Amino acid sequence: MALECEAIASNTHGKEALAIKAYAKALRQLPIAIAENAGFDANELIHELELALKTKPDSGINVDLGCIDSMEKLAITECYRSKEQALISASEAAEMIMRVDNIITCAPRQRQEPRMH
Repeated sequence: MALECEAIASNTHGKEALAIKAYAKALRQLPIAIAENAGFDANELIHELELALKTKPDSGINVDLGCIDSMEKLAITECYRSKEQALISASEAAEMIMRVDNIITCAPRQRQEPRMH
């Protein structure tokens, strides 16, 4: 998904492209966390995964053996609707955080007391 986001970002202009690139960067953190949590050398595995994804799009991290393997061969699949809903929820949460942050940084100015003549 990160590769697709980066491809979309290269054809997008303005702030939207920056947001898409940041989203791709966040997606790239997922396999790093998986490798680290499994106790493997994340740097080496991620490099191998990036190389493997160029020729085999179903590549992923085999946490049992600590190597790159075919997720189809291992029968590891995800429900599309579940993944879609997780991404929608994460995006909505990020948007809400940004809106609240914007509200806080743009606090209303102090009102002055009306003058009595």
